[in-house]
Amino acid sequence: MSPGALDGIVVADFSRVLAGPYATMLLGDLGAEIIKIERPGTGDDTRAWGPPFDHEGNATYFNSVNRNKTSVVLDLGNDDDRARARDLVRRADVVVENFRAGTMERLGLGYDDLREVKPDLIYCSITGFGNQGGAALSGYDLLVQAVGGLMSMTGPEPGAPTKVGVALVDVLTGLHASTGILAALHHRTATGEGQRVDTNLLSVLLSSLVNQASGYSVPTRSPRFWAIGIPASPVRGLPDRRPPDRARRRQRQTIHPALRRPRCPGTGDRREIRDQHRTGGPPTATVRRRQRPLRGPWRRPLVPHPEHPGSARRADQRHRRSIRLRQAPRPRHRRRRPRQQHPQVANPISLSRTPVQYRSAPPRLGSGQEVRA
Repeated sequence: MSPGALDGIVVADFSRVLAGPYATMLLGDLGAEIIKIERPGTGDDTRAWGPPFDHEGNATYFNSVNRNKTSVVLDLGNDDDRARARDLVRRADVVVENFRAGTMERLGLGYDDLREVKPDLIYCSITGFGNQGGAALSGYDLLVQAVGGLMSMTGPEPGAPTKVGVALVDVLTGLHASTGILAALHHRTATGEGQRVDTNLLSVLLSSLVNQASGYSVPTRSPRFWAIGIPASPVRGLPDRRPPDRARRRQRQTIHPALRRPRCPGTGDRREIRDQHRTGGPPTATVRRRQRPLRGPWRRPLVPHPEHPGSARRADQRHRRSIRLRQAPRPRHRRRRPRQQHPQVANPISLSRTPVQYRSAPPRLGSGQEVRA
């Protein structure tokens, strides 16, 4: 077997559940050696998150984010085991942890403690709401989907906040964490310097709302409910009760108007459709969704409590909350003119030595034409 791209890189993985383990699994897939530190007895919480379970009794949830790893059992509340953990860090290139902010510092395993053991260490910390204003809040995917506004634009109908079917925010946060680690490794290769990498679930969700968040930042208007549709695009949603083949055909037609067959034969009709698409002609028709009443115990509406951090919030509320938690959702571009303001949601990756840069706004069409190939 040929070596992986990260062959020779050692990762001490103190994380558990999903976001951290997903990030380290990706690094392991690329060839890094992952040493997973687990607590005695039960190990990672997700080992018991079933059914379904595999033939060894591990939940398939655990299996989904923990391949290519070696498990080491350590009680971090024990002095001897903490000393062994520091020994593992001495031979590691990367440390990943997703405890509540301040926990690793109390154990003597924070970044400042461990870089004395390993000066060029890359230390990645994943939290729910950052390590400043939201440090005391627990970070769970369901909670962040509600607080971050994702649930307000998902579901069967407006006013019925709905969780995404998988722990999507955890997965996205793991992807961002692994990206930050790779950037820090590249910097260390060039300079020999280690650094701290921070990311958190709320900042990742705000960034991952992409066009919905960007749409709010310009007209300061809360994004509306779209269910499975896409705002600002020809896709406006699909009906609830169409056969799969008809639904797929309808989706293709709404995505690209030029895919429709002209009702009258003749090249003129085809050209008219093509020209309308090129010039931003009339938008495709919106398919009306069928509303089905809720029955049984689910009929009681979900009423969010205004002060509870787990309440389902709209997009405008999540921006205000992120500001209170010092998430800085709208960074300013350097050297921009007053008439060329393009507010953007901040990059959720924080690097202590090589911070994210906002060098320019989104480019105008053809603005780099003079760039040499």
